[in-house]
Amino acid sequence: MSADAIAVLGRHVGFTLPGSIEVFQMAAVVALSIAILLASLTDRHAAVDLLVGRAAPPMQLRLFLVGRLALALTFALLCAGSIWVSADLWSTREITEVRGIPLRPFRIVWILCSGAVAAHFAVELARAWRR
Repeated sequence: MSADAIAVLGRHVGFTLPGSIEVFQMAAVVALSIAILLASLTDRHAAVDLLVGRAAPPMQLRLFLVGRLALALTFALLCAGSIWVSADLWSTREITEVRGIPLRPFRIVWILCSGAVAAHFAVELARAWRR
């Protein structure tokens, strides 16, 4: 965000910072990927407990299992789709337009984080299923 803040400030005082949006986007990919992973590992996702909190314990377990299955599948599909796109573009030299930042490392960060989140929720599902 500092690159973007400097770019905005610079526009007001007469200088430019080319590629500040690209820098911000790449930093956001890393920050958000890690944030999703950490929120998943520490079970800190935003949740509304209106339905689950009022359900009977057996129904709470079923809802938990369905939720973990949905999360595991969602992140597994996101990871698989990202792998597919990366495999398709691997032989190209994919870079940002202004700064020439290579996108491959950022795709790898996202793939690793989304894969880890999918695995985490699959493990939680398996553990809850055994209860």
